Amino acid sequence: MNSTTSLYGIFGNPVGHSLSPVMHNSAFSAVGYNGTYLAFKVIDIGTAVNGIRALGIKGVSVTIPHKVSVIDFLDDVDEQARRIGAVNTVINRDGVLKGYNSDGLGAVKALTEKTVVRDRDVVILGAGGSARAVGFGVISEGARVTIVNRTVEKGERLARELGAEFHPLSDIKKIDAPILINTTSVGMSPHANEIPVKEEMLDMGMVIMDIVYNPVKTRLLKTAEAMGCETIDGVAMLVYQGAFQFELWTGMKAPIDVMKKAVYGEL
Repeated sequence: MNSTTSLYGIFGNPVGHSLSPVMHNSAFSAVGYNGTYLAFKVIDIGTAVNGIRALGIKGVSVTIPHKVSVIDFLDDVDEQARRIGAVNTVINRDGVLKGYNSDGLGAVKALTEKTVVRDRDVVILGAGGSARAVGFGVISEGARVTIVNRTVEKGERLARELGAEFHPLSDIKKIDAPILINTTSVGMSPHANEIPVKEEMLDMGMVIMDIVYNPVKTRLLKTAEAMGCETIDGVAMLVYQGAFQFELWTGMKAPIDVMKKAVYGEL
């Protein structure tokens, strides 16, 4: 590091568990880019955004709980991020801060690596910010989406905003879809023995994706794998959304394999 090192980081609270620093720093090193990426525990997002300008930070990732509130402090927001209503990526171009959302893109890249999305039915479990971003992403790829959520009001609202169908979790048996994506935190460490849907909901040949990446193989994915389903873990989405950030910030092609290896190694 020296006076010409470009600084990047992640704003969130909590943020100590984030794998983004090891992923991005490994990528910077692999391509010989003079940059470093740090984790910042941020309580006041407005003051933190002012710090981006004041310190000349080149770009930041934004995570919980600031993905929505950060929008009010930016100069511009990409149309897709505005539609989603959340920003997870900020770039600083000579003091002008623009926000993007790469979560949906990351999910689509992870999915299309394993299966076709266009003209297929996709069930999304959950109705939070991740479900919204993933929903917009797969719909933009031509998928037909059904939102499944325990809380009816929240699920119906998201489905309405996406132009998707909605079913409460109790009615999931009625849905026939070849692709299922879990965007909830069910199955995340330390509650790794939990599963968001019953095993009888899964059929051989389905594609099951879980955005949870700790553990890498959630109980949902282990169960699906044993039943002959194609599975996609949360690391894939994390890495592909991170690759978008890396390329936006540096203008260089992201070393995907290096980034995946770094994350898997840390996990």
